[in-house]
Amino acid sequence: MDVYRQLKADLQRGHFAPGTPLKQSEIAQHYGVSRIPVRDALARLKSEGWLTGHGKRGVAVPLFDPQEAEDLYLMRMRLEPLLLKLAAPNLNGEQLGRARDILDELEGPSALDAAEIGRLNWLFHTCLYRAAARPTLFNTVEQLQRQCERYIGYQNRHLDYQTTSQREHYQLLELLQQRESEKACALLEHHIAAAGRVLVAHFRSIRD
Repeated sequence: MDVYRQLKADLQRGHFAPGTPLKQSEIAQHYGVSRIPVRDALARLKSEGWLTGHGKRGVAVPLFDPQEAEDLYLMRMRLEPLLLKLAAPNLNGEQLGRARDILDELEGPSALDAAEIGRLNWLFHTCLYRAAARPTLFNTVEQLQRQCERYIGYQNRHLDYQTTSQREHYQLLELLQQRESEKACALLEHHIAAAGRVLVAHFRSIRD
């Protein structure tokens, strides 16, 4: 078993509530593995923002922080349209077709869980962004995406935002196919900002 992938998927599905401490021994018993892969998985997930420090050497599922969510979407709404602007002139029919296939998979008849929706959403954006051939900028955006995954998973589970996200993804693809790159970048900025504002407002409302 790949403990890292399984635990990450379970975190994204909300199987462990925010604020829950995670002990190596309990996680090892839960997944039926030794403590060594659990230790490595916990350390990796902590470095990616899925877990936070707890006590002297422990970890816990972090609480949702509206300010962190806001910072993440503010950075994404600046960097991702820039990356798309650099990618747009290089996008060809094969790359755009692959991106559409991913969107169609998200529309498929079978119900997808939050982890799979998040994976496919990022795969869609990856199809577009890699055409920029800007590895440093791409890696920065990818790191932001990793930090956003638990928020995106929550949004898909609790705020029913996937329908809106899909509609805007298809609109974005149409603009790119029509070579309307400026409009596509503006739509992407709106796409990220609108979702971010909804999420931040939700977290602030349940905290107050």
